[in-house]
Amino acid sequence: MSANYSLLFYLKKPKGYLAGPKPIYMRITVSGVPKEISTNRECDPTRWNSKANRASGTKEEIKTLNLYLDALEHKVMNIHLELLKSGAEITAEILKQKFVGKDIERRTLIQQFSDHNKKMEALLGNGFKENTLKGYKTTSTHIQQYIEKEYKTSDIDIRHVDHAFIVGFEFYLRSSANCSAVTTAKYIKNFRKIMNLCLAHRWVKENPFLLYKTKVKAKEKEFLTKAELERIENKEFRIDRLNHVRDIFVFCCYTGLSYIDVKQLRTTDIAKGVDNKLWILTSRAKTEINSNIPLLPNALAIINKYSDYPPSAAKGLALPVLSNQKMNSYLKEIADLCEITKELTFHKARHTFATTITLSNNVPIETVSRMLGHTNIKTTQHYAKLLDTRVGSDMDILEQKLQLM
Repeated sequence: MSANYSLLFYLKKPKGYLAGPKPIYMRITVSGVPKEISTNRECDPTRWNSKANRASGTKEEIKTLNLYLDALEHKVMNIHLELLKSGAEITAEILKQKFVGKDIERRTLIQQFSDHNKKMEALLGNGFKENTLKGYKTTSTHIQQYIEKEYKTSDIDIRHVDHAFIVGFEFYLRSSANCSAVTTAKYIKNFRKIMNLCLAHRWVKENPFLLYKTKVKAKEKEFLTKAELERIENKEFRIDRLNHVRDIFVFCCYTGLSYIDVKQLRTTDIAKGVDNKLWILTSRAKTEINSNIPLLPNALAIINKYSDYPPSAAKGLALPVLSNQKMNSYLKEIADLCEITKELTFHKARHTFATTITLSNNVPIETVSRMLGHTNIKTTQHYAKLLDTRVGSDMDILEQKLQLM
């Protein structure tokens, strides 16, 4: 946008005008966009020189009027110079508002992130989770670092966020911040939400994400095969803490519960279901979606094993779950002792349930999705990878049908 402006004084004909003086108006134009301001002065049309933008004559009142108009023109010039020095955006509206003493509120990107995060923090536990807030805070930090690196300033006007800014930020995340494609997509998603809020409030006129597209290939989810899971189940560890962690991990392999869900699982969440057998009747901590899961014998045996375990029983918890950090640390020891080369993390139990325990045993993906508490079946498809053995068995059934034809 151009930083130059033009200024014009002219006489404006009021409604119902018949004769006499006309009010003098000042018109400021930037990039073809004009804004009018009343000077609160009048002039007889016979005394007005439209080429000079001033009144004609040698009388004292004419000289005083022209000096007043000169002062207004000088004031606009100083405002324009001040905006140029500060590097601020220059529009006819901004010049007009500054001239009449009403600065347009400047909304900045980091400021909007900060306001959003403060509101989210106030609603933690009431629709928002701690990890969600953490993601937005990290996104804000990355954007601020990008602005400081590329724009040599600490913040940027939200009206200056455009397609080039988004593409540049994505490149920064993948290169300087060394983020993976999936992590980058999460930060961009958070960024998009903030800009959508700005659009909704009409603080920006155009959606900078309108032409932005990104293709993120989801990373394949690793899981344990049936043989690997059995190796862990049947292994006898000399250290009690490893037996303890193994039991919790195996329990999640047969229920699909995530770490936070099994940690919060209470004895009252286990009750008889529609088939008169014991089920886990709860909702996911992450999405608050119902997740009702029938207890398989392997999982039920672990529940019974820890039913009277003092640390958890005293709190009404079904199982004694350690911190996520400790669980993952001890699982690495378990993997070494069981000669499993895959990186064993607690979340692999959920993948194993989706794939090895359910889908590979012909449980429909819709049923698996419901037990996992997913809101969209596409999410389940990311977790659940069909095993070659399942493909082979399906083809065997097809072969038998073809032979009977």
